[in-house]
Amino acid sequence: MKRFMINSEMSAQYARDGYFHARKVLTAAVLNVFSKELRQKMAALTQNQPPLEERSTYKRAFTQVTNLWQKSDIIRDFVFRADLAQLAADIMGANGVRLYHDQALFKEAGGGATPWHVDQVYWPMDTVNTCTFWIPLQKTTAEMGTLSFAKGSHLKVEGREMVISDESEAFFSDWVRESGFEVSRDEFELGDISIHAGWTVHHAGPNQTDRNREVMTIIYMADDARLLKRLSPTQAVDRDAFTPGSQPAELISTSLNPVLFSR
Repeated sequence: MKRFMINSEMSAQYARDGYFHARKVLTAAVLNVFSKELRQKMAALTQNQPPLEERSTYKRAFTQVTNLWQKSDIIRDFVFRADLAQLAADIMGANGVRLYHDQALFKEAGGGATPWHVDQVYWPMDTVNTCTFWIPLQKTTAEMGTLSFAKGSHLKVEGREMVISDESEAFFSDWVRESGFEVSRDEFELGDISIHAGWTVHHAGPNQTDRNREVMTIIYMADDARLLKRLSPTQAVDRDAFTPGSQPAELISTSLNPVLFSR
């Protein structure tokens, strides 16, 4: 398929806003094959969950499974796509990118809002060249719980120590409003991708429809990313899960973090 091309205006928008809405990157045919496999894996891996009303705020927001590329050749081929990895490198201005990890985020019908938060509070790498590809597997309206971003918030440092929680929701909702950030309110056609930086403040609304909001994410880091010298307890958990064996200040190059694109 034809590769989505990043131009200087798109790169400038991403650098300014901390996110970019890439339209018509993937075809319906590609996504339909992939989503069929992903739904089957998710159903098998997320059985016996408690009812929504008995879950925490975090678990009401979405059902999450990581490193699905290890569980299916079809999923692996999708996550390892060189055209998507090159898109990540191009928009960040990196020479190449490694995989950090993938994760499926399924917001069930009636699922709750995803609190305001930043992603990179969890991540143990010493670089700002990180990004998440948020790939909806259906046309996604605001009523289903699309992502919204505080434009330019990745350039600020307030609240960066806060994990996703009721507390992050309270802090960032006030901070975004009081600071006067413009908030994106995009909806997504099938084939669109949302790309956001690791420190961009974002949230998603509840799923007010009668169908699941199914999303696949791929998280990339620059291929020269190194492990932080000192890790928070949360970052140590992520290191053990997604960069096992990596050492402080050394290049992250474990078997779970292959280079997916290099110039």
